[in-house]
Amino acid sequence: MIEIFDKEMKRIIDSIKKDIINTRNKIRYSANTELINMYFRMGKNISENAKYGAKFITTLSISLKLDFPDAVGFSERNLWRMKAFYEQYKDLKVLPPVVAELPWTHNYILIEKVKDKDKRLWYAEECLKNGWSKSVLIHQIELELYERKKLSNKLTNFKQKIEIKNNSDLANELIKDPYIFELEGIKENYMEKELEKYMITRIRDVLLELGKGFSFIGNQYKISTDNHDYYVDMLFYHLDLRSYVVVELKTSEFKPEYAGQLGFYVKAIDKILKKEQDNQTIGLLLCKEKDRLSVEWSLDSMNVPIGVSSYNIINKVSDEILDKLPTEEEINRYISIKKK
Repeated sequence: MIEIFDKEMKRIIDSIKKDIINTRNKIRYSANTELINMYFRMGKNISENAKYGAKFITTLSISLKLDFPDAVGFSERNLWRMKAFYEQYKDLKVLPPVVAELPWTHNYILIEKVKDKDKRLWYAEECLKNGWSKSVLIHQIELELYERKKLSNKLTNFKQKIEIKNNSDLANELIKDPYIFELEGIKENYMEKELEKYMITRIRDVLLELGKGFSFIGNQYKISTDNHDYYVDMLFYHLDLRSYVVVELKTSEFKPEYAGQLGFYVKAIDKILKKEQDNQTIGLLLCKEKDRLSVEWSLDSMNVPIGVSSYNIINKVSDEILDKLPTEEEINRYISIKKK
């Protein structure tokens, strides 16, 4: 009886805690939306009084700081940002919800770094969907995620081979081309094993590049038949797709036999790991380069869903080291000094 009472009491307490958390989140959301809309209105006032020049913003900033000493966000720089914020969206009757929901720092980063409005709203949506911090947002803009994910002509057979339409659309949306992996310290002429090793050591960054929903299961995942063992480069599970995702890495240009190999792995994972609640396993082949027709013809011949993308490697450590190396002039000067 006591155990039943304890369980019921715990359930009630957990329910109360959940309500508190949900209410706090609603308050935070509401407060942020009100703040963004206030900044929009302030930007409107500043923009409409532009005839007074910079002196107006300087005077306004001083006045606001004196009357609201505990408030932040009323610096001259921030007031200029509010003006720019209003002028970017003034043609709309109301602010797009996705803009009003974003923190102010994210909004002014988007205003300053993304000039195209449609592109900016796309980044805003991705920001909310993925919960990006401001540093991640800047990172994604610098790596041209919009162009690689939204505008790239993706090579997949998902529409033909994934049975559930919503899943085929989502899977296609997830694909990027090219993928960009930041792998510090990797050698210039790396082999496939080295590429895989560096990706594993930087798995957090790899997951960020793959996108929200990817959960890493393992590398060199063993598949066994009666007479042979095979090893999948990297195996993931996608939480939204509810599908296993097999990733194969190639350091050379695409070859049709690569698609055949990956198709075998996809079919094997379907046979070995896929449960009733899981959807079709998907394959993603990452090659250094690819020829469109070769990929398209290969995908047409496959009976499992596969996507093919290229990838680039950024070696930040190498770049930093190169920046710090002495120039030829400095080396010659050092040698001449030593000779004396």
